[in-house]
Amino acid sequence: MASKKITDLLGDQAKDLLTHKCKTFSKDQLHLPSPDFVDKVFAQTNRNTQVLRNLQAMYSHGRLANTGYLSILPVDQGIEHTAGASFAKDPLYFDPENIVKLAIEGNCNAVATTFGNLAMMSRKYAHKIPFLVKLNHNELLTYPTKYKQVMFGSVEDAWNLGAAAVGATIYFGSEDSDRQIVEVAQAFEEAHSMGMATVLWCYTRNNAFKKDGVNYETSADVTGQANHIGVTIQADIIKQKMADVNGGFTAINFSKSDPLMYSKLATDHPIDLCRYQLANCYMGRAGLINSGGESKGASDLADSVKHAVVNKRAGGTGLILGRRAFQRPFKEGVDFLHTIQDVYLDKEIDIA
Repeated sequence: MASKKITDLLGDQAKDLLTHKCKTFSKDQLHLPSPDFVDKVFAQTNRNTQVLRNLQAMYSHGRLANTGYLSILPVDQGIEHTAGASFAKDPLYFDPENIVKLAIEGNCNAVATTFGNLAMMSRKYAHKIPFLVKLNHNELLTYPTKYKQVMFGSVEDAWNLGAAAVGATIYFGSEDSDRQIVEVAQAFEEAHSMGMATVLWCYTRNNAFKKDGVNYETSADVTGQANHIGVTIQADIIKQKMADVNGGFTAINFSKSDPLMYSKLATDHPIDLCRYQLANCYMGRAGLINSGGESKGASDLADSVKHAVVNKRAGGTGLILGRRAFQRPFKEGVDFLHTIQDVYLDKEIDIA
């Protein structure tokens, strides 16, 4: 059984989440996180030696070093959600140095944030923690709001400021997705050629994906296909929201599906839904990290521990958790990150 702290946070869901047996995709079919994951998986690929070195730098840093798991602090909300809305709870983070300090004190594998933040801190910190530069953003100052990711800088600039990796978002399913797919695919090709790893925020967004009060933007079948497109454009790591529903293709009646997707390849159990997402990441050859979600207050820690347990037992690579860590006092944010990391360090929490 997992540690008492983790089981207490899971509450009445502890037994179900910690003992669930996955009967969809066998864990023997998966490429699971391990200390030698870069050697076993990426050394076989077309990634050049500089990419391998930067991937290994990320996997070898922080409290989860050499476990095969990743804990990444992402702070791009200053653009995506306005700086005021993002940092009002703790104005400390208007200063980008404190974002980097939180990632370092939180013993994260990497810090993911904007060009401006990392460029401002480049010479002081690029050699102390791997930098993951977010290439594009959806700025929300335009009125009326539009959902279009646009490039905020160049791959070369990311390399010049010392980045180990670049990240980007694609809103799959949006009317603008074709442009985003082409732009990001080209950027990822350039990043690989320059020796940087690639991380894709693999989100689905379309108001038509919401039906009868259910938001299928987080449906396992829809997000799973987004993941599959993401690894097709050579993302090394996929960031995806945790699936909390299924059957988006059939409910909305679009795209292609097979009844076996819902009867054999997944159940309604959260670990099975997450495993379906992982299967679409080439059976885990590209690591799946799930997002932490927006901060809701008192329930944040329990919710994030649950997400971590689901991700780990499904075969995923970790959590990329931002608002729930930085929208609280600094020390609490550090403790929050460490508690999530405890899930991945707990040898009693196994693969389902």
